[in-house]
Amino acid sequence: MKLQNKVAIVTGAGTGIGRATAILLAQHGVKIGIIDRVSAQSQETVQIIEQHGGQAMWQSADVSQADQMERAIAQVMQQWGRIDIVVANAGINGAWAPIEDLLPEEWDTTLHTNLKGTFLTVKYAVPHLKQQSEGSIIIVSSVNGTRGFSLSGATAYACSKAAQVAFTKMIALELAKYRIRVNVICPGAIETGINDHDSQRRHLEEIREPVEFPRGNIPLTGGHPGKSEDVAQLVLFLASSASSYITGTEIWIDGAESLIKG
Repeated sequence: MKLQNKVAIVTGAGTGIGRATAILLAQHGVKIGIIDRVSAQSQETVQIIEQHGGQAMWQSADVSQADQMERAIAQVMQQWGRIDIVVANAGINGAWAPIEDLLPEEWDTTLHTNLKGTFLTVKYAVPHLKQQSEGSIIIVSSVNGTRGFSLSGATAYACSKAAQVAFTKMIALELAKYRIRVNVICPGAIETGINDHDSQRRHLEEIREPVEFPRGNIPLTGGHPGKSEDVAQLVLFLASSASSYITGTEIWIDGAESLIKG
């Protein structure tokens, strides 16, 4: 796939999809710059990569903070002198609640992390990508807000994810002349740690609509969720020259779940 010695930035690589992506890219010779605010988990990802002969570094940053992201990306550039691949993966579920219960500050937290964080990651990486005369940006969105809308109370989350798709299409056209491809992947049910932190759910029974789905929530797997490694394989494809004619495209990876649960 011709990825040897390329450099990738992966946000939120301490766990889940981000970690699986960082490890898989490193296995294909990519140097990994991890940007994450969680120290112990990020350093563990670095150790896993290094134990298998790869190269990785970690920079502490909150993706929603411009000064921190500018500094972190500059540090990756200083370390390896180039950036070829950007995986904007960091995100949170945030608060899920009826609209009248959803606090303005909870809305802001979700949008700042998921959408502003994507914007800042891409904004500060693009000048370095342009120096290579090509590059690949992969944004991690979700089926929620893009093809599925049945998770009552997830309004802020769904809006942030829908906006990531619009952002992708706008930036893909803007950057095409520089041979920088921008695509967005929309995972469904994936075994990750996103529900373990930064998540609040309250009063959802009051607004949930009764829906009778066909038997089996994930048709392709008989109800079993996907794995982070499944998503990482898609990121690898989009990061490589194998997808050189693909840009501005959203790809759902959910075992057909959203086709019956939209």
